[in-house]
Amino acid sequence: MSRVGGWTGRSAAALQSALRLSQERFAEHLGISARTVASWHKKPDLRPQSEMQQVLDAAHERASEAERIRFAELTGEAPAAHTRPDTTEADRRLAADPHIGAALEWLDQHAYRRPGAARRAVAEQAARVDAQESYDRATRRAWVGQRAVADALAGYYGRTHGDHGLYAGSCGDHAVNTSIVTCADWLDLACELRPPHDGLTVASARPGPPLVLDEHATNAAVQRLAETVAMNTRLMNAPLYRLLSTDIHERHLGGSFGVDHFVHYALTMDLLEGELLDALAVGDTTSLPLRDRYLPDLGSVLNVGGRLCAGGALALTAIARPADPYRGEADYVLLVQERSGHVLNATRRLAVIPKGFHQPLTDIRREAQIGATLRREMEAYSRHLRLPFPACQHQRRPVY
Repeated sequence: MSRVGGWTGRSAAALQSALRLSQERFAEHLGISARTVASWHKKPDLRPQSEMQQVLDAAHERASEAERIRFAELTGEAPAAHTRPDTTEADRRLAADPHIGAALEWLDQHAYRRPGAARRAVAEQAARVDAQESYDRATRRAWVGQRAVADALAGYYGRTHGDHGLYAGSCGDHAVNTSIVTCADWLDLACELRPPHDGLTVASARPGPPLVLDEHATNAAVQRLAETVAMNTRLMNAPLYRLLSTDIHERHLGGSFGVDHFVHYALTMDLLEGELLDALAVGDTTSLPLRDRYLPDLGSVLNVGGRLCAGGALALTAIARPADPYRGEADYVLLVQERSGHVLNATRRLAVIPKGFHQPLTDIRREAQIGATLRREMEAYSRHLRLPFPACQHQRRPVY
């Protein structure tokens, strides 16, 4: 049965969201190219051709009842009484998902004090989550450009602090400002990401100092968990390296790590990006209470041992290509991807490859070097694309 009114890019994207698939998985589900799916997000008023309309009709007919209800909510076709997400799935995750359980326990310890209080608060908030509003907010965040983010952070922090400042570069005649804080000693290291040059070590596996959340920070953490369970977003709690000190100079990348857990990062520092993007989307960055609490100035940014300094190791991969009679002169392929709309952070933002959280898998001390995470992520991506990474990794040494 054909959908009344036919399909548009907006309704096709809503079907993807209702099925809870990334762009790549949605393309595989339909048997079409990922580029076509991406065009629906970029051109929401686009009407696919008749053959594609039939493909989307078939996918909608194959969807489960719960998926159809979510689709109706996202497109505004559901009755007002059914504008909430599937609370059955949310309740199940609150009761049985060990990763959500770890986040709730962490929140109890650092905000509520009474066991079970966080679970009740998150359940109540999850019942009020509006799926369409969550989807629209993710879209608004994706529209905020890198330049706007860099300018806003430069306005908040200033551009210099002692010997440190915001990194800027140029591409041809274009100047590019970034939000990366650096100094002269950290540039042009020519450092191979393997021992002894990659000399990062683990100083302690004990958790960091105790943290007490204020009311606003607690409410933000509850909202993050409520949306996670209501929208069935994946959350995986795992050990995470946290930077304690740095010792960086020419041909040497040194310092020490401690160990924390992902739920701590997800419910505190990871919220700063979303807060800033929401403020930029409405054009008002005068109020950033979470940033005021966790990273109020460049001094706190540079004090890595006094805060939770954790996150992803990333690198830009450039693969040389010879000249081609159709493509033109010799150039480089840059590996960049758009993140899924169903991941916990940096939703639908562009990201380089390899990129992954710097964390141990089996051996906390052996895997502390940055190069270990980058090689692991690159090998995983190579297996996904069936590239001969294990054979070529010894021919080119990664350099920081």
